[in-house]
Order: sequence, then structure tokens, then C-alpha cells
Amino acid sequence: MKISRFTEEQIIAAIRSQVSGHKTVELVCRELGISQATFFKWKKQYGGMTVSEAKRLRALESENARLKRLLSERTLELDALQDVLSAAVAC
Repeated sequence: MKISRFTEEQIIAAIRSQVSGHKTVELVCRELGISQATFFKWKKQYGGMTVSEAKRLRALESENARLKRLLSERTLELDALQDVLSAAVAC
């Protein structure tokens, strides 16, 4: 996953400035140097969140990725052990 140049605080501040009506989408995008597609992707992902909620989401996503990696490693180990046992029983 690509690392963003922007923090959650910056993203949420940009979304809030547009939602509150102070700035247009075009102006926010021009100031940040991003495309409108990126802005709307951020709005879909972070819209209505507070900064603490966004940080919690990021922490949960990283923990989920770590747990998935651990599960896949254990599954590979289990498959290897089953292959060894089936080869030993066949002899």
C-alpha cells in the first residue's frame, strides 16, 4: 500500500474545509496538489470522521494485516507438517 504524503489530520481538515463551504473542491485540490478523484476517495474514506477515529482505523488496519500475515504463516507451517507426516506414514 502506498504511503500518503498527507496525515490524517491534513486530510480531515481539507474535507472539513470543503464540507463547511469555506472552499470549493477545486480550490482544496489545487492547494494540496491532488486530483479531484483523490479528494473524493478521501471524502469517501474519511468523511464524517474525527482525527482520533481515523488514527484508530489506521491502527486497526495495521493490526489486521499483521494477524493475516501470522495466520498465513501458520497455515503454511501446518501444510508442511502434514506433508512430512503423510510421507512418513507412506514409508
